[in-house]
Amino acid sequence: MTDIAVIGAGIAGLVCAQQLSQAGYSVLVVEKSRGLGGRLATRRLHGTCADHGACYLKPKGELFKRFVEILRSRHILEVWTDTVYELTAGAALSEPKNRSPRYVAPGGMSAIAKSLAPGLEILLNQRVIAITPTPENSWRLTLESSNEELSVKALVVAIPAPQAVMLLESLGESRLDAVFLENLRSVEFYPSISAIAGYSPTSQPLPQWKALTFVDDPDLAWIGWDSSKRPNPQQPHFVVQSSADFAQRHLESQDLQPVGQLMLQRAAESLFLPWLNTPEWIQVHRWRYAFPSRPWHEAFLSAGTPLPLVCCGDWCGGNLAEDAMLSGLAAADEINHQLRHLTLDNVNFLNVFV
Repeated sequence: MTDIAVIGAGIAGLVCAQQLSQAGYSVLVVEKSRGLGGRLATRRLHGTCADHGACYLKPKGELFKRFVEILRSRHILEVWTDTVYELTAGAALSEPKNRSPRYVAPGGMSAIAKSLAPGLEILLNQRVIAITPTPENSWRLTLESSNEELSVKALVVAIPAPQAVMLLESLGESRLDAVFLENLRSVEFYPSISAIAGYSPTSQPLPQWKALTFVDDPDLAWIGWDSSKRPNPQQPHFVVQSSADFAQRHLESQDLQPVGQLMLQRAAESLFLPWLNTPEWIQVHRWRYAFPSRPWHEAFLSAGTPLPLVCCGDWCGGNLAEDAMLSGLAAADEINHQLRHLTLDNVNFLNVFV
């Protein structure tokens, strides 16, 4: 029997898994997608890659700064820009008063997640469809694709809270504390739509900025010159992210291509770059759970059951990759507290880089 299963291979899940693995637990990570990273997502397309989820890191706390410096020393991260421009309706493009470095992965932001994976047992393309307690005081996980069942002593659910609700509420209040389910249901998210668009190498004029925030646009939130992150790009490509309201209006569209084209049209008009409206190619992605609009106020959410079950993610205490890391550490500490009380500290997961 495995000690601990972690559902979700985003930053929170991977950090939690590494922390527990480094302490001596047997850990299995189960991820429904074909790749690692969650919203640290990279799309491979047209001979290049593009970050259509989190576009850069902006570390604040000391531990995350240390993590970023380790990744820089491994040439996984580098400074992209220290300036994110802002565009307000009716005003000229402006530079922010405070500058701070934004870090990106030239090989794609998913490289950050891959750097946390060595030594972990990870099942990809495996969706957990049922969780049940067993008479032997363990959790039984049923996987969709193979109907395989796994038995574990403890469970970490490191996915967006609404997805965790869908997975856990079938256990009912006879198995899970009613307050726990109520707290989990209280977490809400903004959606987002990302459009990746590639252009002719002769497109002119190219912008003076690498990243830009739309302050009060009803449709757009952000645009990044994504190809400027890449070594020797063959053509310019951009990533545009919608506002939450725009995403909500178009979230259930069966064909997202016209939705992405509309976003490019709005960007071309707002930025006076007409060629943005005529890409050579475009790919569009919907993020149903992009940013927590109503996060949980603590670093993890424990079910309080006889069998250890803890939820974590960037929706615990914030909405950034840094918050996800801190949540994963807190969840590992809580699981350890409920199991064996092995030696844990806040840098165990960094041992993977030693």
